[in-house]
Amino acid sequence: MTLAPAWAPDGLVPVVVQAEADARVLMLAWMDAEALAATLETGDVHFHSRSRDRLWRKGETSGNVLRLVRLDLDCDGDSILATVRPEGPACHRGTRSCFDATAAAAGPGADAAAEPDADAAAARDNRQGFAWLEDLWMTIEQRARTRPAGSYTSSLLDGGVDAAGRKVTEEATEMLMAAKDDAAAQSAGADRAATTSALAGEAADLVFHALVLLAERGVEPRNVLEVLRQRHRG
Repeated sequence: MTLAPAWAPDGLVPVVVQAEADARVLMLAWMDAEALAATLETGDVHFHSRSRDRLWRKGETSGNVLRLVRLDLDCDGDSILATVRPEGPACHRGTRSCFDATAAAAGPGADAAAEPDADAAAARDNRQGFAWLEDLWMTIEQRARTRPAGSYTSSLLDGGVDAAGRKVTEEATEMLMAAKDDAAAQSAGADRAATTSALAGEAADLVFHALVLLAERGVEPRNVLEVLRQRHRG
């Protein structure tokens, strides 16, 4: 991808960021030549932070990165449209978009004026780190392409839908059993450290094997996420 923006005298161009799934505008930021090069090289959207006067990888502290789909120049070449797959909220308030309305917009004296900030802070504190699943998927996808000898993932893929599907069924059953063990420990007032750890382990196995099954079928997780988004909006 080659872009030649008409840089402003300060070396910047504005960047409008929109989600690939539904074209929702997420934020407005700025790029310089360094940020543009870093974005194209890594596939993660970078900006120039005017307040800190430095290169800024979106999500470098929060984990809410923007995965690049494409960049397009406007008709004058002096602004960029970045189509992305966001991993988490784009706004520092914890909302999906910087343009999402909040109760605070109602003005001073609104009863719920303080609610959005508290909700956003709670959302930031409760982030789960799902962005790392991108790394796991990239590893699985690489195994699907190269099929290295001795790889457990490769052996599942080589076994076709039955091999991967059998493991999904097994892990789902084992997760259920682990959940029941944890529920029994809770009812008995026992220490749950071992049972919650076991449940987390079985859940991890289930997620991994579900991703392998998707890879075996050539179905990308973004399709699953889009279904979840549609159901959430409904």
